[in-house]
Amino acid sequence: MEDCIFCKIIGGDIPSTKVYEDEDMVIIKDIAPQAPVHLLLLPKQHYPDIIAMSDEQAQTLARCLKKLSAMTAELGLEGGFRLVSNKGADACQSVGHLHIHILGGGQLADKMG
Repeated sequence: MEDCIFCKIIGGDIPSTKVYEDEDMVIIKDIAPQAPVHLLLLPKQHYPDIIAMSDEQAQTLARCLKKLSAMTAELGLEGGFRLVSNKGADACQSVGHLHIHILGGGQLADKMG
């Protein structure tokens, strides 16, 4: 997508602090962190949100999450973490490219129960 900021980051057209990259995803540091560790998992294939993904894209996302689970120590998430994926305006989704916020690195606020 030409106007997608995350596609531009994935393509290297916009600088970011990448902490991991493979054929399926890029993980970058969030520019406005809400936790000691705040990363964004960006699938390389563009689709707007979790509802818009195909079965194949869901399988790719599952691989990304499985890889993330193997990287917790190197990402500073040994004590636990929270995953958040916003969908739509009511959830404050600000970029129309599926992305998952990875929050951790210390005690998080108990706003979600």
